[in-house]
Amino acid sequence: MTNVTGKTVVGILYGGRSSEHEVSLRSAASVFNRLDRKIFIPKTIYIDKEGTFHWAEVPDSFANSGEVSLPKAMQAPQVVLLPRPHKDQNGRSKGVFTFIDSAHSGRMESVDVLIPMVHGKNCEDGTLQGLFESAEVPYTGSGVLGSAIGMDKEITKRLAHEAGIPIVPYRTARSFDPMPKLELLLNDVEKSFGFPVFVKAAREGSSVGVFKVKHRADFLPKLKEAFQFDSKVLIEKAIPAREIEFSVLQSADRSKAPLVSIPAEIIPTHEFYTYDAKYNDENGAIFKLPAEISETLTRDLTRMVEKIFTSLDLEGYARIDLFLDRENGAFYLNEVNTLPGFTSISMFPKLFELSGIPYTDLLTKLIELALLRYQK
Repeated sequence: MTNVTGKTVVGILYGGRSSEHEVSLRSAASVFNRLDRKIFIPKTIYIDKEGTFHWAEVPDSFANSGEVSLPKAMQAPQVVLLPRPHKDQNGRSKGVFTFIDSAHSGRMESVDVLIPMVHGKNCEDGTLQGLFESAEVPYTGSGVLGSAIGMDKEITKRLAHEAGIPIVPYRTARSFDPMPKLELLLNDVEKSFGFPVFVKAAREGSSVGVFKVKHRADFLPKLKEAFQFDSKVLIEKAIPAREIEFSVLQSADRSKAPLVSIPAEIIPTHEFYTYDAKYNDENGAIFKLPAEISETLTRDLTRMVEKIFTSLDLEGYARIDLFLDRENGAFYLNEVNTLPGFTSISMFPKLFELSGIPYTDLLTKLIELALLRYQK
């Protein structure tokens, strides 16, 4: 699936209509700079905050620099991904972007495979993946169902629990619930969990819309604040936990277990691992790579991570976050991330680099998995 140069044309999508727009820029810039130019030709497609696609030609100043923001939308012509399969002369599917602005009307560009380097709502929740499926173009990462499951913390927990995977006890609230129902929920939470609890927007990432509630009087106000991010909110029991993360790479042979990296431990310097701690405070957390846990526990957690990946219908790759209870040693699924950050310092590529797969080779493997899935 190559062009006349013999290289595969890779479309990198970045930006998007989510609260994690800026994080996406850094991930995409890193991927662009580290893609293996011996076998791939990178092209960039920017999705602005209104959801419009732009063909973002990359200037030399970016291509030769480090992780910097990609071209602005105002500098890039608008395009649409044709929602139908387009075949080349050999009958192989390609993703075709048609230019719709007057200056470039009628121009078309094609890619052999897409890397959605986007995060959050309308990006990693199955919506873009559905578009790719309609266009019949190969793409990296989970499919429509796995992406939708992974984005929804409540659905993730429900399916994990059904598969026998331990989860932290939780309750669910919705923005349309009447006040009497929310007051009953408050009483139930206080009786069942006690305070503190975590209130989490169900379909946000990077700790957006997450609050730690320490007192009964603060519960309903924080619930209302969380509803500004999502109409569905989780209330979780706060446990004294260590945060352990693994990177996961699907096996080319789906009958075999996925490849799981060494574990990492995240030790927040804030009260918990907030958005600011992740992206605005260079000292927001201490990272232990690998995590200081026993070989026996590492094996147990690895098996659990393999089960989570397959039980939730995930594909390609993912980062899976666990809680390890400091008091009783129990471990629980926290959440899965089907399109984790991909900067040079992001946990997903760093863990695999320490596990023996360098960043550039990791990208190549993800693209190979995308092409293999499409062929099958």
